[in-house]
Amino acid sequence: MSAWKFSVKPVVLAIGMIGAISSASVSLAQSLPAAAAESSQLWFVELAGRPVADGASLAAVQAEQNAFRAAASQARVQYTERRSFNSLFNGLAVSVSAAERAKLARMAGVKAMHPIEVVHAPTPEQVAGSVQDLSRALALSRADVAQNSLGLTGAGIKVGIIDSGIDIDHPAFGGSGSNGGTPFPSTRIVAGWDFVGDSFNADPSSASYNPTPTPDERPDDCGGHGTHVAGIVGANGGGLKGVAPDVKLGAYRVFGCNGSTTSDIILAALERALADGMQVINQSLGASRQWPQYPTAQASARLARKGVVMVASIGNSGPGGSQPDGLYAAGAPGVGDGVIGVASFDNAQTAFKVGGTPYGYNAASGVPLAPLSGGALMARTGAANQPDLGTTAPDACSALPEGSLTGRIALIRRGSCGFYNKAFNAQMAGAVAVVLYNNQAGAVNANAAPSPANAPPVTIPVVGITAAQGKVLHDTIGAGDTLLSWTGDSVGYPFGTGGLISGFSSFGLAADLSFKPDIGGPGGGIYSAYPLESGGYATLSGTSMSAPHVAGVAALVLQAIPTAATGRDSVIVGRNAPPAINMHTRLLNTAKPKVWSGNPASGLLDHSFRQGAGMVDVVAAVQSQQFVLPAKISTGESQAGPTVQRLTIRNDAAVPVTYQLGHTAGVAARRNNVNVGISYAPTGYDNAPATVSFSSPTLVVPAKGTASVTVTIAANAALLDSSLYGGYITLTPQGDGSPIQVPYAGFKGDYQALQVLSPGTSGFPWLARLNTSTNQFQRQTAAASFTMVGSDVPYVLLHLDHHPRTLRIEALDAATLAPRGVISEEHFVGRSGTPNGFVSSAWNGTTNNGALPNGDYLIRVSVLKAQGNAADPTHWETWSSVPVQIARPAAP
Repeated sequence: MSAWKFSVKPVVLAIGMIGAISSASVSLAQSLPAAAAESSQLWFVELAGRPVADGASLAAVQAEQNAFRAAASQARVQYTERRSFNSLFNGLAVSVSAAERAKLARMAGVKAMHPIEVVHAPTPEQVAGSVQDLSRALALSRADVAQNSLGLTGAGIKVGIIDSGIDIDHPAFGGSGSNGGTPFPSTRIVAGWDFVGDSFNADPSSASYNPTPTPDERPDDCGGHGTHVAGIVGANGGGLKGVAPDVKLGAYRVFGCNGSTTSDIILAALERALADGMQVINQSLGASRQWPQYPTAQASARLARKGVVMVASIGNSGPGGSQPDGLYAAGAPGVGDGVIGVASFDNAQTAFKVGGTPYGYNAASGVPLAPLSGGALMARTGAANQPDLGTTAPDACSALPEGSLTGRIALIRRGSCGFYNKAFNAQMAGAVAVVLYNNQAGAVNANAAPSPANAPPVTIPVVGITAAQGKVLHDTIGAGDTLLSWTGDSVGYPFGTGGLISGFSSFGLAADLSFKPDIGGPGGGIYSAYPLESGGYATLSGTSMSAPHVAGVAALVLQAIPTAATGRDSVIVGRNAPPAINMHTRLLNTAKPKVWSGNPASGLLDHSFRQGAGMVDVVAAVQSQQFVLPAKISTGESQAGPTVQRLTIRNDAAVPVTYQLGHTAGVAARRNNVNVGISYAPTGYDNAPATVSFSSPTLVVPAKGTASVTVTIAANAALLDSSLYGGYITLTPQGDGSPIQVPYAGFKGDYQALQVLSPGTSGFPWLARLNTSTNQFQRQTAAASFTMVGSDVPYVLLHLDHHPRTLRIEALDAATLAPRGVISEEHFVGRSGTPNGFVSSAWNGTTNNGALPNGDYLIRVSVLKAQGNAADPTHWETWSSVPVQIARPAAP
C-alpha cells in the first residue's frame, strides 16, 4: 500500500528565545561551600533479585537481604540500616558515608545504589479564592457532568493520599468540625498511618531539622497540603464537593507540620497503601530530574502493573515555578512506567468587564476579594510606552500624587518593586482597586500582604492579569474614559489563562526519552479544604492540585467501569483480540490538548512534552467506545531515522467507524540553557512541525473489531539539533465514533551529543580538598597529597548537565595510567538542579581491589550518556584529575 503523507511544510519559525549560551560567562571559582553539594549520605541499596510484586517469594527476598547484611558485616562496611523493602522494591535504605558507600556499591549482589532524595513538601502558590473556584475546576474536566448527568461519585472506590496527612476532623471528610473530636478510622478516612510525626523535618539546611520520625496510628494533618489534596479528590461536606465525593480515603502521612521527607519513607507508604487495598493512589510530591528507574518510580510502576491506578504530579519546575528548571525536569514517581504523570492547567477565572469584553483575573492574596458587581473608571500609572518596554520602568514604586487616583481603579505593570508597594501607593493616592498586569507570560499571581509584616495593610482589592490584557487596557485608558465593571462570571482562554498550561508546570521528557507528562488537569488556583486550625479552606496552585483532580477522575471511571484499572473491560473474544484497554489509555485517548500558553493567539498547540495528552475529560473517558494503542509515542532520537509505529484502533461499538487520519504539531523547544544563569530554561521555542505520513489517509474499523494503520514520524530537518519536538496524531470520525488523539514527542539529533560533564558556572570537574574549619571545598589545580586519615581525603566535584546512565569513578596509576580499580559506580543518575549545581564524592584510598598502597594516582571519571551504548566509546565522556598522592602516615 502506498504511503499517504499528511500535508505539512517542513519549515521552522522561531517564536521565542533567550540569550545565547556563552562559555565566557563561566567563573572559575577556587572554593565552594560543602553545604552546596547536591549529595546525600542516605542511599537505597537495590539488590539483584526480584521483589515480591514481580513474582519472588517473601522468603527468597528476605534470604537475599540477610545474605547481603552478612556479607557487608564480613567486609566490615560501616553503615546504618534505616528500613528494608520486599514487596515493591528489593533492597534497603541506609545511611552511609561517601567512602563506605563506594564499598557497598562494589559488593556482590548489589544491582544499583540510588540516592535517597530529600523531598521538600511542595509549596504551592496561595492566593485568595472561593468555593466557586473548585466548581470551575470540575467544569474544566467535565467532572460536574459526570456527577450530575452520569451519576458518578466514586462510590465504592478507595483512594490513597500519600502526603502530609488529612485533617480527620474537617467536615469535608465527615469530621465533627472540632479538633480531636473525630475517631480514626472514620466513615470517610478508612485507613492510613503517620510515618513521621509532627516535628519531623528531613531538610538538614532547615532550622527545624529533625530527621527522627515518631510514627503513630493517627495520620492527622497540621501542614495543610494533604488536606487540600484530599479535598480535591473527595470532599463532600463543609460546603465543598470534590471530583469524586463518595470515595473512601486512605491517609499516609510522610511530611511533618513543616519541612521535608525522604524518598524511603514515601516508598514505605506505598507498600502500606498496597497492603490496605487502595485502588487509586495519589502522590502530589516527587524528586525532580529523575529516571524511571528511581526506586519510588519503580515501586509505583509495579503497583500500576498490579492494577492500582497510580497518579503523581510531574513537578512545579516550569519556567514560572518557584524553583524554575528546563527540559527533562519531570520528577519521580511521575516518570514511572504506567504511572500517570500529571501536568497543571490554570483554572477558569472570575472576570471583570471593560467595554463588554471579559478579562479573567487572579485575585491577590493578603487583600480583600474583588466585588462581584459595581465598578469604577480606570487610570494608568505607567508611562505611555510602559507595556512596550522590555524591562518595566518604575511603575507606582514611589508615592503617587495625593488624590491622583481618587475613586479610580489603577492599572499598574509588574516589575521594579514588590506587589505590596505598588498596591499600597495606589491606595494612598485614592484608588479603590488595583489591576496588576504581567511583564512576562501568564497572569500575575500576586501576594499584596504587608511587607514588612508590621506595615499598614492594603484594604482594597488587587487582581492580576496577563501582559497582553494589560496592553489592551493601557491603550484603552489612553484613548479616553474606561469603565471597569466587576462580575462573578467565569471565563477561560481567550479571556484569561483558564485552560492553559500553568507557568509552574514542569517540562518532560523523562531521561530515557519516554513520553512524560502523560496528561493534565486543573491545578492553577484551586479552592479546597485546609486544616481547621489554619482557617479550614485555601486556594493553592501547583501540580500538587492537578494530580488529585486526575486521581478523582480515575475513581469516577472505576465506578463506571470497575475493570478499567486492570484493562479487562469489553475484551473482544477471538484469535485477533486486541490489547486490553486500561485507565491510562482511556484517559490519554480522550484528553484535549490546549494552545500554547507562551503565545495563545498564535493558535499553536502547547508542547506535548509539557501538557501531555492535554486536559483530562472524564465524560469522554467513560463514554468512548473507540480506543487507540499505544496511547502515546516516544520517537526517541531522530539520529536513528524516522519513527515507524503501528497503531491499533479498537471499536467496541455495534456499528463500524470510519476515521480520517491527521496530525497537529505542538511547539518545539530548543536545548536547555547551560553554563550560565541561575536556572535551566529552554533557549528558544520553534514552530517546527514534524513530517507525518500514514499507510492510509482513512481507516474503517469494523463493529466490535479492530483495524491498524502505520504512522511514520520524521523530525523537521531544519529544527536545531538537541531540541525536543512533538505533536498529536488525530483520528477524526466521519460520522459515528469518538475523536481520538495520540500524543508523541522526541529528540532532534543525536541524544548522546548532549554534554554531561560540563564546566557549569565554576569550571567543573574539580579535584578538591575539604577545609573543615571553613567547611569549604578548595580546588586543587596541581598535584595534591592526602593522608587518608579523617577528612583529609580527596573529593571529586562534578556538575552534571544531563542525566548519566552510568557514573564510574576509577583509580589509575599516575605514571603508567594502568587501571588500579573501581572506586564507585552508580547507574541512572539525575542531573544537577541548576547550571551551578554540583555533586561531591570522596575517596578513602580503596577500590574494588582493596586498599591501594601509598603512591601517586589519578582519579578518572567516566560517564555513559543517557540511552548510550556502553560498547561505543563515543557515548562516554571522561575526565582525569591532577595527580593524587596517597601518603598514609606510618603505623606507630
